[in-house]
Parts: sequence; C-alpha cells; structure tokens
Amino acid sequence: MFEPYTVGMVKLNKIYTRSGDDGTTGLGTGDRVRKADPRVVAYGSVDETNAFVAMCACCIPTDSKRGGRLGEALTAIQHDLFDVGADLCIPIAEGEDQSGMLRITAEQTAWVESVIDEYNADLQPLTSFVLPGGSVLAAQLHVARTVCRRAERDVSVLLEIEPDSTSMETMRYLNRLSDLLFVLARCANQEQLGGPGGDVVWVPGKNRSRIQDSE
Repeated sequence: MFEPYTVGMVKLNKIYTRSGDDGTTGLGTGDRVRKADPRVVAYGSVDETNAFVAMCACCIPTDSKRGGRLGEALTAIQHDLFDVGADLCIPIAEGEDQSGMLRITAEQTAWVESVIDEYNADLQPLTSFVLPGGSVLAAQLHVARTVCRRAERDVSVLLEIEPDSTSMETMRYLNRLSDLLFVLARCANQEQLGGPGGDVVWVPGKNRSRIQDSE
C-alpha cells in the first residue's frame, strides 16, 4: 500500500511482488511485519476510509447547490488521508529529521475544523440522535464516518502499544474527520430531503409498542 519514500518521491514499478505471500508486509522503513500488526491494521483502516470518502464524492447529485465545494473538500480529505497513512506506516524514529518526513500536521486538522464550522453553520441544533440514512449521499457519508471511527480506534490501540513512534496528530485528524462526515451527512439530507426537517431522527423505543401489541 505505502512504499518507502521521502516527501515528493513515489515510485511504483511493480504491482505484485509475491513478498507478502508469507503473511508479512513492508512498513515505510522497509522493515517486515505481520499483516495483522497493529500499525498495518491502523493504516489499512485509514486506506479503507479513503475509499469510502471516494464513494461519497461519486454520490454527490449533479444538481447539488454545494456539490462543487463538497467535491473539492472530499478530494482534499483524500489527499490528507494518504498523508495520515504515510505517517502511520513510518514509525517515528528518535531524533528524526521532520523536514524530510511526511507527517500529518496540526494545520491539516485545523482545516477540517474550519470545514465543520462552515457546514454546521446552516444546520439546526439536534434534539435527538439521527439514524444513518435518508438520501444516498447521506447514507454513504455515514458509512464513511463509521469506518473513520474504526480507523481512529485502531490508531488509539497503536498509540497505546507504540506511543513514542506514533503521531498523536493522526488520531486528532481522524477524530475531526469523523465529526465532519457526520455534519456533511446532515447537510446532504437537509438539501435533498427538504430543509431543517431533513434529519432522519431516532425515536427511542419506537417499535416496542408494536411488539407488545402483537403478543
């Protein structure tokens, strides 16, 4: 997935190498680890999040008023997620030269926060939890959100195991991103399902009376 490289240099000259047939894979340092290694699991989940973000971009309606801006934001997120994956696949070395390494930055996390503020400004305050669903785009954004949450949990495990060699900023970025995907899902339903009432809200115990009546 991620090969050893320095900033601005990526070279993929072979798609299959057979080197992973024994259940191992190479980190960005070239070291071989098991494919179930927590570090590999973490950046694998980030890669999966990226793929689902791409699905969201493909589901933006052509007549969406904010579709162009949303598409640009999702593309920017995809680039950031590759940065997160590249960060995770190269453990932080003691005394490393940060200028030559591709590490996720606080500025990238702050940008996600700014996009949250931009889209959340038009939303009504929530009075209940919302169900994943509504429009196709909103449903896809919720899927991406839940996968992103899993990636965040996987990075959390890695931080517990290897705190000194793992960037805390990777988890901060994923935490903000999952919040953004939630906000974007609400915006998608607001635009496509009709104003502030576009949320598909959870009704606690909605089906309990139906079940009791059938007994």
